[in-house]
Amino acid sequence: MKILLVEDSATLRHAMSQYITDAGHTPLLAESGEAALQLLEDTPVDMIIMDVEMPGLNGFETTALIREWLGSHWIPIIFVTGMSDDDDYRQGIEAGGDDYLIKPVSKMIINAKIRAMERISRMRDQLNKLNAELETLSQLDSLTQLLNRRTFNEYAHKQWLLAGRQSTHTCVLMLDVDHFKLYNDHYGHPAGDDCLVQVANAIKSCLKRPYDLLGRYGGEEFIVLLPDTDCNGATRVGESIRKTVARLAVPHEASTTSKHVTVSIGGASCSQTNGYSLEDVIKTADRALYRAKHSGRDCFEIDEMTAHRTAIVAYPDAEIQQQVCQVLRPRYNLITADNTDEALELSLNIRPDIIVLSPAMTDAKGRTLTERLAQAPRTQATPLLFVLSDDSIFDTPPGTASLSLPSELQQLPAMASRLIDGE
Repeated sequence: MKILLVEDSATLRHAMSQYITDAGHTPLLAESGEAALQLLEDTPVDMIIMDVEMPGLNGFETTALIREWLGSHWIPIIFVTGMSDDDDYRQGIEAGGDDYLIKPVSKMIINAKIRAMERISRMRDQLNKLNAELETLSQLDSLTQLLNRRTFNEYAHKQWLLAGRQSTHTCVLMLDVDHFKLYNDHYGHPAGDDCLVQVANAIKSCLKRPYDLLGRYGGEEFIVLLPDTDCNGATRVGESIRKTVARLAVPHEASTTSKHVTVSIGGASCSQTNGYSLEDVIKTADRALYRAKHSGRDCFEIDEMTAHRTAIVAYPDAEIQQQVCQVLRPRYNLITADNTDEALELSLNIRPDIIVLSPAMTDAKGRTLTERLAQAPRTQATPLLFVLSDDSIFDTPPGTASLSLPSELQQLPAMASRLIDGE
């Protein structure tokens, strides 16, 4: 160990440095508190033996400054003093000392104190190593060794803030293993776990930059954040991942898409963070993933973030649905549904900014779409705008709005925007 000896007496400094050398350690010498602080700026040490009574900064003052400078990094500090009353011990402990040597110091005692502090240092180092390992484990998914969802979100938010400061593109990819439930049912869960590990490694091999983030988002779903990447770059990465997974040729006899394991990928490209949150980008990528899965799977879809919001128009009457879409289309990305089950499925998966609907829509059991949306946690907070005929009577639920056709049709876009913005 490197042991810093702070002692103003040249005689004691020489004798104690010899004791340290004889014990197999390397002494570093300072004749004052000021000299000790200067030495520590450039030289790491493993232990400090500090004289208390010194001109200028005394040992207590020097130790307090050292502890403040070191912060959370701990090294043992042993005081050497001719004073031995209780108040001296109290001051020493409050200043940050760990043990005391009473002058005159014997070789046997100093060696024993050094060995004791050395053991404590080793235990400290082992504990720090274990804590670091536990911290790493807490950040990773136990199966794939990718970032878990919580840690991915933490790191991704830091990258998002950096993108905002540097005004750079950010892209998110959401990936889903096609027909994975069928895979588990057919081959068993151990084989399913092995499949996920292979897919995770395939995705990882396609990410070439150290700051690209990859996480397991849940079940068979993975997520990628590509900082400083535009839509074309994200498309290249997405297609590379899709083809790399296909080349694994992991058999999937139960799949209705391919005889091998494939992935569907949805992407979102955001050229500026102003006006958006990272959650908005992830939600857009999730919508693109849903579209990829409903386009035959084993494909890649990507959306560029624009000022356009997404609206689901759920109306059983085709003519009214067309009228509503016509006035909303210039300002909204539109998805239509003509029955309750379809509208609910779309709402749960796409998570639209607003749902424009008929209050009369019911399922086979007589439950209204409004009731079913209110019962699902993912859609409870989605703004609802009811479209009525001029002669209909309907009690609008709290937090929603309604308008009548055809008299108020042109007010529809503005009313939808106010609902989304909470006005």
